[in-house]
Formats: sequence, C-alpha cells, structure tokens
Amino acid sequence: MKSIDPKDFKVTDKIKLSKIPTLLDLDVDSDEKEAKLDKVQAKLSKQQDVMYAHNRYGVLICLQGMDTSGKDSLIREVFKEFNPRGVVVHSFKTPTSAELEHDYLWRHYVVLPEKGKYAIFNRTHYENILVTRVHPEYILSENLPGIETVDDIPKDFWKDRIEQINNFEKHITQNGTIVLKFFLHLSKEEQRKRLLRRLEEEKHNWKFSVGDLKERAHWDEYQEYYEEAINKTSTKDAPWYVIPADDKEMARYIVAKTIWEEMQKHTDIKEPELPEDIKDNIKIYKEQLENES
Repeated sequence: MKSIDPKDFKVTDKIKLSKIPTLLDLDVDSDEKEAKLDKVQAKLSKQQDVMYAHNRYGVLICLQGMDTSGKDSLIREVFKEFNPRGVVVHSFKTPTSAELEHDYLWRHYVVLPEKGKYAIFNRTHYENILVTRVHPEYILSENLPGIETVDDIPKDFWKDRIEQINNFEKHITQNGTIVLKFFLHLSKEEQRKRLLRRLEEEKHNWKFSVGDLKERAHWDEYQEYYEEAINKTSTKDAPWYVIPADDKEMARYIVAKTIWEEMQKHTDIKEPELPEDIKDNIKIYKEQLENES
C-alpha cells in the first residue's frame, strides 16, 4: 500500500472542501488495511501507557463529521487496544437544562482529559458554530442577554464564537492538553447509501432517525460552515485534519497513524525513573519481600 503521510491531510492553509476527495484512490484490500491499523493500535496503546506514567499531558481527540460519517465505529476500532483507564469518550448531544445554565463551552471544559489520559469528543464544541448556525433558533435556549429572537443575534456573533473557541484551545494547549481535530469528509452520495443501509438491514434499523433526513436537507449549509470553521480554527497547536471518509477502514487507519505520528513529536514523554534512593536499595527491598515467604 502506498505510504500514508498525515501531513497530506493537515490543514495549514485555506481549504475548499469541494476540492478535497472523500475517497482515496488506493489499490488495497480490507485485510491489508486492517493489518496496518492493528500495528498502529498496538503502538498507540503502549505509548498511552507511557504517557499515563509520565503524567504531564492529556490528549483531546475531536471528531466531527456529517451523520453516518463513521465517528462511532472509528472510536471503537482505533482505541480498542487502549487500557480502559486511559481513555474516556464523550458524546455531546442536545445540551441538558443543567448545561444550559452555563456558557456553551462549560460542558466541554469540565470533561477535558486528565493528565496521562485521552478524551475523545464525539461531536465537539464546534457544534456551537455548526448546528446552531444552521438552526439559529437553538441559540435562544442559551438565554443570552439581549437575545430574545433570532433577529437579535448580532452580526458578529459567529465571528466572536470562532475567536472564543480559538482562545479556549489556545488556553488548554498552553496548559498541557494536546489537541488533534479530525473532520471525517463524507460525500453526499455515500451518506445516502449508508442511510439506505440503515433502513434495508434490520439489525441497523435502530440507527436510523428521521432527523438524519432533515439535517441532510441542509447539506450545503453544513459544508459551508464546516469549511469556514476549519479554515479559521486550524492552528499550529490545535490543527484540523480533513480525512476522506467514504472508506471507513482507510479513515480509521489515517486517523490512528496521524495520532501516532503527532505523539512522537512529544519526545519528553517517557516513563519516569525511580528516585536514586529507591534504586540504591532495590536489592534490600527484594530481600525483604522474599524473606516473607
């Protein structure tokens, strides 16, 4: 298989989503993709153990994409070799009444990863400049001062939110959180096929929601707002990666390899060494324990 270079998917300049392929033209079968993913999974799992012991960084993985883009299965397959103590998944749905009593970033801030752990945001704080932009009436439930109707939303409201998100990510990266953001770039035709599959295969019926069709009707708007959000929030310390998502297996491998290669840049992550006074007395401690038996 042709070597995959994560840099090819990293957003470092303005992008146009319509110009980026949703499927890579690679002659590779499922077995090879699975084998490649297995190797990266194993390496990531070992690296996470070291990071846990090092206890200086947390890692935040942000996943965004249209409905059926494969976020859930990607989480299951990429992180399945992790020690359960080292990774926590948060799926953000409609804010609860308690969450709405705080600002929109609060519910994300309180579940940021602890040092030594990964947190995966399945849908993220970006919903606040995507879904709410397509459906601005949702903003009204936030009870913001001076906004009683959609017409009251200021002209620079979304620009300000984008700046707030950039500031939020800058703050957490400066305090030890490694942030990697992935947009699973799905074609409209592939989404149609996946939605049909949910209806045609009984075991997948439970996944179907009429809401998926309602949101599909806003496809062009979502593409426009995703593009703007990615262009304005892909930074050196919190980059976006646009991942071709029509092939789920390949998307999983690209995401896993990207995480692995990004983590290798943090060369200070090492297993802690025992203090010298303990090292010097290891023989004594062993004898102590051996004499107990």
